[in-house]
Amino acid sequence: MAKTIIMEHPLIQHKIGWIRRKETGTKDFRETISEIAMLMTYEATRNLQLTDVEIETPICRTTVKEMKGKKMAIVPILRAGLGMVDGVLKMIPVAKVGHIGLYRDPETHEPVEYYCKLPADCGEREVFVVDPMLATGGSAVAAIQMLKEKGCKKIHFMCIIAAPEGVKRMQKEHPDVDLYIGALDEKLDEHAYIVPGLGDAGDRIYGTK
Repeated sequence: MAKTIIMEHPLIQHKIGWIRRKETGTKDFRETISEIAMLMTYEATRNLQLTDVEIETPICRTTVKEMKGKKMAIVPILRAGLGMVDGVLKMIPVAKVGHIGLYRDPETHEPVEYYCKLPADCGEREVFVVDPMLATGGSAVAAIQMLKEKGCKKIHFMCIIAAPEGVKRMQKEHPDVDLYIGALDEKLDEHAYIVPGLGDAGDRIYGTK
C-alpha cells in the first residue's frame, strides 16, 4: 500500500498560508509556489534508493552515495503544474521533464486530455507528477493512468493543497501511488473548488482570469 503524507514542516505551512491570501499578487504567488515545491521535493525524495560509488577526493579515494538507477522525471499537469517545476529542478537539476495537458470540463468536472509528451526512458525513472491542487482527483487519476499505460511503474504524486474527495479517489484508483500533500483542506464546494483553498492556481500563477 502506498503512502499518503501530509507535509507538516513549518516553512511549508508558512508559505501555504501566504499563497492562500487573496491579496497575494501574481509575482509573489508564483515565486512562493516554486519555493513550496522545492521544500516538498526535499521531503518527498527522502526514500529514494541510494547506491555506493567509489570516487577520488582531493585527498584520497573514498566511497560516496548516489541515487540509484535512472533518477527522476517530473511530469507537471498543465498548466498549473508548470508552476512547481522550477522548484523541483532546483533540488534535482538533472531530472527530465515531461508534460501532460488536461483541462476540466466545466459541466462534468471530468478531465479532457489535449497533450502528452514524456521522456523516452520515463518508464525507467522515478516519476513525480506535480499539480498545485488535488480537487476531485479527476486530472491526477487520468494523468497517472496515462503514465502507467506508457510503462511507468514508480509513480508519485505531489500537490500543495488537496481536498479529501480527491485524496480518497486517488487512493481508490491508484493505491500504488504515493501522495505528498502540503495541506489537506476541508471539502469541495458545489463548483468543485477546494474550501478554503486558494482559488484557481493556474489563474493566480499566470495572472489570468
